[in-house]
Amino acid sequence: MLRTLLRRRKKSLTVEDVTVTDAAQMRRAVSAAALGNMMEWFDFGVYAYMAATLGKVFFPSSSPGAQVVSSFATFAAAFVVRPLGGLVFGPLGDRIGRQRVLSATMIMMAIGTFAVGLLPGYNAIGFAAPLLLVVCRLVQGFSTGGEYAGATTYIAEYAPDTRRGFLGSWLDFGTFIGFALGSGLVTVLTAAIGPDSMVDWGWRIPFLLAGPLGLIGLYMRLRLEETPAFRDEAERMHKESEALRAWGEDPIEQARQSGKGRLKEIFTKHWQAFLICMGLVLLYNVTSYMVTSYLPTYMIESLGQNETTAQLLVLGTMLVVALTITVVGRSSDRWGRRPLFMIGSIALVVLALPAILLIREGGVVLPAIGCLILGLLLVCFAGTAAATLPALFPTRLRYGALSISYNISVSLFGGTTPLIAAALVEGTGNKLVPAYYLMAAGVIGFVSSLFLHETAGKPLRGSGPMVETPEEARELVAGSRTEASRWARDAWLRLRHPWGRHGAN
Repeated sequence: MLRTLLRRRKKSLTVEDVTVTDAAQMRRAVSAAALGNMMEWFDFGVYAYMAATLGKVFFPSSSPGAQVVSSFATFAAAFVVRPLGGLVFGPLGDRIGRQRVLSATMIMMAIGTFAVGLLPGYNAIGFAAPLLLVVCRLVQGFSTGGEYAGATTYIAEYAPDTRRGFLGSWLDFGTFIGFALGSGLVTVLTAAIGPDSMVDWGWRIPFLLAGPLGLIGLYMRLRLEETPAFRDEAERMHKESEALRAWGEDPIEQARQSGKGRLKEIFTKHWQAFLICMGLVLLYNVTSYMVTSYLPTYMIESLGQNETTAQLLVLGTMLVVALTITVVGRSSDRWGRRPLFMIGSIALVVLALPAILLIREGGVVLPAIGCLILGLLLVCFAGTAAATLPALFPTRLRYGALSISYNISVSLFGGTTPLIAAALVEGTGNKLVPAYYLMAAGVIGFVSSLFLHETAGKPLRGSGPMVETPEEARELVAGSRTEASRWARDAWLRLRHPWGRHGAN
């Protein structure tokens, strides 16, 4: 009995156990992470809105339907190497630090996107043109493999426990602002110079803007410091290395073996969290890529709607998502991540078909309502994901485990959504395929959320509590001591009266 109680004993916190966040550094962390995500999705917005144009530039000999499919196949090529990027950058971020890896991914992403704007078209160099486009997309995909997981990890490890949802939602705010900027730029250019000029030269402009954006993002990320959680983990690892040297062992070889052991640990001890992460990522990204990347092309090519109207409807939807996403993030801090994922999943299953049916109708009003429904469903996941996913894994494995699980799921299901949806619509002639696809994602997301443990307001696994002010830290320590005292009193009473307050009957 005594041993059992000792194993379960409550330890009171000390002031040293609680981390008080630096407000200025936290703002820089959120801004720099969000800017990187904004740049990534600026590219996605440009590519999604110019799928038909790029098809004419790089695949001119194909039919219009085949051009769209070929363009989205090139879009999906980047996702083939994303798991490889996650496998490289994720564990590297757990070893050398989040800030260094995020700076490297920013450079690669900017170079890959900028290079697309310099490519000659098919009419200039033939088959080499789409081949070079694929190479640029592979560079983008490899760098992106370490981007989102690293950015979510960075913000989560800087955010106070009670505000992680709100601060994390700014990362995906950058996502949709980036998409809105990219798609908005394409819409304005198309209206200003016309579709023919877009095919001739106008398509290059949005990609070339990635260069200056990348330099700004790199400057911001180089000014960042490492997260408190990583610094604590690095200090612990340093002490272990010093102890190994004292015993005459090689810490470098030990670190190499530790890296292999971490990868094995992800798949053996954290497989359930790994699968939950994949399911939630599938839910979020299938919805996101369906709305942001495929919906404009679906409305124009499959439904025959006016190009400018379709682009403006989806652009307006993205603005609604951006305006509401931090509200959802703040709500997840209050009500929890799990309820939002569960409610959003059920709503996706129920409302996906009505939304697509509305989008199929002519005019502007009914399609606008359908797009709005999909946007509000998307924001349930977008405003919650950045705070939920990093909390699934402990600090020492967080970047690597999240990078690998996230990118496998995105590559298999998210990034292929436009390609598969376009191919199915083209092959079957059934224009309700997008709705069925979304419904299937909703079912998988609901099952994943059933197994999700609530993390709102709690410290990250492997880390101590994070608060905003010294006063909050003192209150937390005082409350912890009160709880520990109460536990000790109850334990003493159980030892004195193991059969109950009045002894055995």
